[in-house]
Amino acid sequence: MAPPATLSTPAHPTLLHTLQLDPAQHPRGLAHLSAASGLVRVRQRLYVVADDELHLGQFDDCSSPTPSPVPGTLLRLLDGELPASKKQRKAAKPDLESLALLPPLPGCPAGALLALGSGSRPNRETGVLVALDVLGQPNGRMATVNLDTLYAPLRKRFADLNIEGALVVSGELLLLQRGNLADAHSACIRYDWNLIAPWLAGLQPQPPTAKSVQLLDLGRVDGVPLTLTDGTPLHGGAWAFTAVAEGTDNSYADGACVASAVGVVLPNGQVHRMHLLHGAPKVEGLAVLPEGSDWVFTMVTDPDDPQQAAQLLQLRLPQDKDQPE
Repeated sequence: MAPPATLSTPAHPTLLHTLQLDPAQHPRGLAHLSAASGLVRVRQRLYVVADDELHLGQFDDCSSPTPSPVPGTLLRLLDGELPASKKQRKAAKPDLESLALLPPLPGCPAGALLALGSGSRPNRETGVLVALDVLGQPNGRMATVNLDTLYAPLRKRFADLNIEGALVVSGELLLLQRGNLADAHSACIRYDWNLIAPWLAGLQPQPPTAKSVQLLDLGRVDGVPLTLTDGTPLHGGAWAFTAVAEGTDNSYADGACVASAVGVVLPNGQVHRMHLLHGAPKVEGLAVLPEGSDWVFTMVTDPDDPQQAAQLLQLRLPQDKDQPE
C-alpha cells in the first residue's frame, strides 16, 4: 500500500461555466446536465457521463470563463427512461461513474469511449462502448458490456465495490475503486490492455484477472477520508486524479462534501502531491492537458441536486521537474 499522501498548497480553480443543454433534448426537460461523474477530452470536445442519466453529454471545450456557453448535446447510451422522482431514479439508475478514452481495439480502429457502471448495486454492472471516428467523434456504433464477470472478483476484495474512474496508461487499463468512511482506502486495479481489449470487444467470453491491486491512502480532512473520484493519464505512465472527502459510509448514500483535491500518481504508484481545492467543489470528472510548463486540469462537478447544473472548472498547476514528461 502506498504511504499516506501529503497535501500541498491549496489551489483555487476557476469556474469556466456550467454544463448547459437544450431542454428539448433532455428527457426531463432540464436545461443543464447535473451529477457529472466522468470526463474525457478528445481534441476540442468534452464528453461527460452523469451518474443519473442514460445519455452521454457532448460539449465544446472552453478554456476561458464565459457566461453564455454553447449548449451541449446528448447521445443516448442505454434504452429506457428513468423515474422523475429523485429517490426512485437513484434506485433505478445504471450509475455511470466512469468514462475512459480507449486506444484502438477490435471493431474500433480509431479508438472508443468506455462508460462504466459503478458496480455498487447489481443493476449498476453495465458498460457502454462508443466507437469513435478518426476525428474523435462517435461514429454511430455502440455496444453494451456486461460487467458482472469483471466485477465479481473485485467484490471479494472490496465489501463495498464502487468503481468511479477508468483510464488507460502505458498498456494497462486502470479501474479506480473509491473508498468511504467505512473503508477509507481507495484502490487502483490494473489490467493488461492487450488481454482485456478482446473481452471488451466481445471476442473473449471471460475477462482477464487483474494484474495488481494497489491500495491508496489519500489522507483525511476533518476526520473524513479523501477518496478517488476520477483519473486521467499524464505522460510516461503517470496519472492525475480527483478526490473528495464525502461524509458517507457507503457507496449508495450521498453525504456532505467536506473537501476535494487533485493529485498526481507517479509510474511507481507513489502519490506525488495533492492540492486541496478551495471551496470544496465535489469534483468527479477530470481531463488534463500540458501547456508550456503547466498542467491544465479541467474538472466537472456533481452537485447532488438534479436542479443544479454541473460546473466546469479549470486549474493550472506547474509540472514538477521530477515528474515524467
